Amino acid sequence: MKTLIQLDELNLDAAAKTQVAALVQSLLDQAKTETLKYQADLHAKDLKIQALILELAHLRRIRYGVKNEALSSIQRDLFQEACNEDIAALEAEIEQAEDGQSNATVTQPKRLRAGHQPLPPHLPRIEHVHEPESCQCGRCGKDLVKVGEDITEQLDVEPAKFFVHRHIRPQYACRPCETITAAPIPPAIIDGGMAAVGLLTWVLISKYLDHLPLYRLEQIAARDHVILARSTLAEWVGRTGVALQPLADRLIEILLERGMLHADETPVPQLDPGSGKTKRAYLWAYRSNDLEEGPRIIVFDYRGGRSGEHARQFLGAWQGHLLVDDYGGYKALFSTVRQEAPPCIELGCWAHARRKFFDLHKANASSMALEALTRIGQLYIIEQQGKTLDIEARQQLRAEQSQPVLDALYQWLTQTRSSTANGGGSAKAMDYTLKRWPAMIRYAETGHLPIDNNPVENTIRPIALGKKNWLFAGSERAGQRAAAIQTLLGTAKLNGIDPAAWLRDTLEKLPTWPNSRIDELLPFARPVEDV
Repeated sequence: MKTLIQLDELNLDAAAKTQVAALVQSLLDQAKTETLKYQADLHAKDLKIQALILELAHLRRIRYGVKNEALSSIQRDLFQEACNEDIAALEAEIEQAEDGQSNATVTQPKRLRAGHQPLPPHLPRIEHVHEPESCQCGRCGKDLVKVGEDITEQLDVEPAKFFVHRHIRPQYACRPCETITAAPIPPAIIDGGMAAVGLLTWVLISKYLDHLPLYRLEQIAARDHVILARSTLAEWVGRTGVALQPLADRLIEILLERGMLHADETPVPQLDPGSGKTKRAYLWAYRSNDLEEGPRIIVFDYRGGRSGEHARQFLGAWQGHLLVDDYGGYKALFSTVRQEAPPCIELGCWAHARRKFFDLHKANASSMALEALTRIGQLYIIEQQGKTLDIEARQQLRAEQSQPVLDALYQWLTQTRSSTANGGGSAKAMDYTLKRWPAMIRYAETGHLPIDNNPVENTIRPIALGKKNWLFAGSERAGQRAAAIQTLLGTAKLNGIDPAAWLRDTLEKLPTWPNSRIDELLPFARPVEDV
């Protein structure tokens, strides 16, 4: 051992040599232990960084590879929002893990920073000019000359600001006549109420468009030291809803003049007084056809159940093409034994038919389902091509391209079904389409009927998700009021009108507006600023 030989050269006695040798050995063992520990820590950090990078890559792959059928558009947005948050958190963790680890074996990925998006030009600008401390050159002392400027913009927001309108009405007296004259009180939706139009608009938009319960609005106002009792907010909502009801009724009349409608429904919990529980009510939705001329309309109808009788009561004597899913409650509307009015004509939804095969393929990678998805996909490609065409050109396109695809699809489904055992998922998926085949192909015989029920589903989905915030409807009357207001706000959105701007303008005009001109206030007449 080299260490002992070197100790012999020091001419130490035996006891000293032993002590020194033990000390050196202890130091060597300690250094070895520290080295092993450092290597273990380094290896653990490397593994952690590798795991984080793999997780980050996985999240990015999911983020940019989301399938349309996997999630609804709003669910997909919520998922992507959470995914983006997770990606940012993982990047931060990787940075933290690599801080102080100059010898890391994993190369840190470069962060891709997105460029700033241009801010909307219509937003007001508040300019802040930052001049240098001195306008003389720091070297020679001469005056500086402006040769340009660097402009950066930041987006800011100011939360809801409460302020007070003071209406001062001077009173003038005529001494000879002993009379007093003053300007009349400005008309308002709620006579004598303290809520201005802007506040009523904020309450209704928050409750019915942003799905915030009134107690949350109460809390928001309290942060500004404004006391808005829930009972007061509820009174405003109730009275405003009554004032807006004629507009919603008029939209129903106009909708029922159309020759084709979409229909769908979603369950809504309704408070059951006395039991402390909720019962199931339904919000029915009826939407106009985007392929026909005229403004887009969505009407919501709140009912206490899902029976097809509710749809019959709403439609009354209406007759035309009705596009629905395969829910049995609609079947009576298409029955020839219906005595009150001629039967409606059923239209099938290819999105629902496709969904059956999509679920089947996702569950077991069925080759049959994949073939069905491919064939149905051809129908949607043709619809995309005809999206910008007029009715006549679209009808010709469907006759030339869609009809042959449908004929081939029917023949293939029939042959495949004959060799498929009953009761399985494959049989159920094919039976859904084959049993409704006449209704499924009616759209292709025309140029104005839609291929699926997605328009009404997309309109009703935000409300279906938003009900998780307000939990339940307090009563049937509250549900009907919500349906009327949702009808007006939803129709405004469909026609590209800002619901808040339309509502504020309408609430200002409604108290003095003649009923004979009510159509001019509907949320599709023309832009609010031109009314």
